[in-house]
Amino acid sequence: MASKRSFSRLSVSLIAACLAAASLYGQAKSEPKAEPDVLIFTNGEKLIGHLVRSTGDKVTFKSDMAGEVTVEWKQIQELHSSQKYAVIQKGVQLHAHESDGKVSRGTIAVADQKIEVRPGGDHPPQTVAVADAAYVVDDAAFEKAMHRPGIFEAWKGALTGGASLVEATQKSNTFTGSIGLIRAAPTENWLDPRNRTIVDFSTSYGKLTQPNTPTVKTSIYHADAERDEYFTGRVFGFGQLAYDHNFSQGLDLQQTYGGGIGWTAIKRPNQTLDLRASMSYVSQQFAGSAKNQNLVGSTFAEGYQRTLPHGILFNEQVSVTPAWNNTRAYTAAGGAGLTMPVFKRLSLALSALDTFLNDPPAGFKKNSFQFTTGVTYTLH
Repeated sequence: MASKRSFSRLSVSLIAACLAAASLYGQAKSEPKAEPDVLIFTNGEKLIGHLVRSTGDKVTFKSDMAGEVTVEWKQIQELHSSQKYAVIQKGVQLHAHESDGKVSRGTIAVADQKIEVRPGGDHPPQTVAVADAAYVVDDAAFEKAMHRPGIFEAWKGALTGGASLVEATQKSNTFTGSIGLIRAAPTENWLDPRNRTIVDFSTSYGKLTQPNTPTVKTSIYHADAERDEYFTGRVFGFGQLAYDHNFSQGLDLQQTYGGGIGWTAIKRPNQTLDLRASMSYVSQQFAGSAKNQNLVGSTFAEGYQRTLPHGILFNEQVSVTPAWNNTRAYTAAGGAGLTMPVFKRLSLALSALDTFLNDPPAGFKKNSFQFTTGVTYTLH
């Protein structure tokens, strides 16, 4: 009896082991490991790793030993990859769901300054001269770029918050916060942009109280939204709206609505400079209703952003809004900020903002300056 039970347990163990081995074999068979890409230079040196992309005459290759390197096509003798890529030729205009027939896709092999694309199946290989290739990108990245994001997709941005509290004879509390969101289509920066949506909100609130002394309050907020539609890779039309409240300038609410044209004067991987000009309608409501007015004017603005070493981000913006039906009622704003990475998605943020109102109610200063520090959480 004991030997039968031992035999039964042994049988069950053997069956379980066979099933586990079959499962592992099936996984190994269904998910073969991709062969690494091989790049051979004209001097005979070889790199093994992964082709990241090519843009124009530059090729980015991530080597297992040397890390990520960027070289020119003319320095490459051969390149072989078993993974699928999309080869986009110069002059090809791409739109969502319209890439079929315009782009060569498949595994690639490069020799004699020509890219041979092998689609697979019954499709014959296609050859593209490297001089005619605008981009070579991973097929998955290409599919992602061609996808038109929904209203709740592809948003990027950051949340920033800061606070201070004092409890003594004087009681003081201050809160600052902001959120900046942007959605660009396509999501890949190697393609010319089609459209861009920007949403921003910032607030600063503070209160200082002391026995037998009137309470001192600070209350400032700004909200804006903009939609850009690109005519070319650098020229775009836009519509925008903005709402401002500044207790320190006697401004209950300023509403701005406008539209115009913009130009990306600098467009590089580490920096961009946008210039904008628009016609605007401005409605101003002050603490003293006698100052309320409706204005027609223009807004001239620039925004600059640069990525510095160690992932530090610098951004700066200036805008001026002259009013044509009341030349005394012009406004301006300027700000700059640094975001310094600390840990993963957390960063330290330093920012300064100055708003100018040329015609405030009596008893209020024209300038309102803010300097804030806080912690930023980056959204992906």
